[in-house]
Amino acid sequence: VLKVSTRKVRRQPPPPFITSTLQQDAWRKLRFSAKQTMAIAQQLYEGLNIGDEGSEGLITYMRTDSTHVAHSAIDEARKYIKDKYGDSYLPPHARTFRAVVKGAQEAHEAIRPTRIGREPSSIKQYLNQTQNKLYQLIWQRMVASQMAASEYRSMSVDIRASCAEMASDYLLRATSSVMTFPGFTSLYIEGEDEETKNNQQASALPVLSKGDELNLIELYPEQHFTQPPPRYNEATLVKLLEQQGIGRPSTYAPILSTLQDREYATKIKGSFQPTEIGTVVSDLMGQYFADVVDAGYTARMEEELDEIAGDKRSWVSVVQEFYAPLAQNLEKASQVIEKVKIADQPIGEDCSECGKPLVMKSGRFGKFVACSGYPECKYTRSYHVKLGIKCPECATGELIQRLSKKKKIFYGCSKYPECKFITGLKPLPQPCSKCGGLVTRYRGRWTKCIKCGNQTNYKESGTGDVNTES
Repeated sequence: VLKVSTRKVRRQPPPPFITSTLQQDAWRKLRFSAKQTMAIAQQLYEGLNIGDEGSEGLITYMRTDSTHVAHSAIDEARKYIKDKYGDSYLPPHARTFRAVVKGAQEAHEAIRPTRIGREPSSIKQYLNQTQNKLYQLIWQRMVASQMAASEYRSMSVDIRASCAEMASDYLLRATSSVMTFPGFTSLYIEGEDEETKNNQQASALPVLSKGDELNLIELYPEQHFTQPPPRYNEATLVKLLEQQGIGRPSTYAPILSTLQDREYATKIKGSFQPTEIGTVVSDLMGQYFADVVDAGYTARMEEELDEIAGDKRSWVSVVQEFYAPLAQNLEKASQVIEKVKIADQPIGEDCSECGKPLVMKSGRFGKFVACSGYPECKYTRSYHVKLGIKCPECATGELIQRLSKKKKIFYGCSKYPECKFITGLKPLPQPCSKCGGLVTRYRGRWTKCIKCGNQTNYKESGTGDVNTES
């Protein structure tokens, strides 16, 4: 050991949630989509019946980009921390946070519970599972923001390794970090993206001193290759929109929903992947409307709209600057762009009317199955995802995934309307171990048989990975 360096490191708590950080953490920790997060937050904001107190709004306004918190809420949080955790967890001065978003509207507050004393455990019985999880996340983040910093002892050790065969010395370095005081992390730890977790190396070194001799036990040669950037998920895409100044707190969720509703992208294992139509649209827009789809353009437009709102610019001149070149590009595109045909995908079945292969097509209202012999044969039918599971009611039909008028997924028999079996729970291929009935996904990591009601842990039931997505 040539040198041992130790230092004390303090890690400060993050500020209370704003819209973007709430959506990011809700995805990382709870796997809530941005749309789902905002829908649940709206329920908490509007108010819920919590026993003797009646209907109460549980959180402040959830569409905000300000980290400002009212003094009364800070005082209530500090009092709670002192009573619950003691003086060591209470910093000497109340914390205030700077806005991290350019042009944040400081008249708003951060997202916080309306009363700090209303602990999640005290109102859990009045909320459903998703409401309770999101409220707990918001409550913990607010209280943690006023708690003392966590403290770590960081150690760095320089080691000289002598190689007699090569007559060479090598300088190696090992580092570790050990928590000495938990501070705010005893209540809340900020969620991390998968790539951040993978890049972190957890290690703990023994107590070492200069001059200590170390024995080489084993060498671990590793080769690292340049990796492509990971695909965006709900959290990282919202983070990118915020960093580039695209949109407002109220638009993040609709942007992500539009990507999926119009089938520009699909989610596979939680990450967005472009569809064929998404790639085609992106290429055409980039070729003929490069200025409009430029990320910097959208951010500049936001600034110009703010200037109009502040009477610093005339809306007529702003619209004129935008529309004149757009009109020219539209005229040019209408003359040059040819209609793009998305290739039909064979589904492995033959038409019942003419015997030609059936293909999957994309239409105005989504995907459908049609005969490849069109227009001679006009056979069509709705497209459904097959689950490969026999219907438990008629035993002849197959369970398929369907979409309701409100765009909610449910599962039913392919023989409808002859067989009217439906369920809102995802069916699983493995039959019930007790009665052989149909097993479905239930709550969290549990499955439930619709015939006998037997509940089993998901992994113990042998039905596969709990994170499998339809």
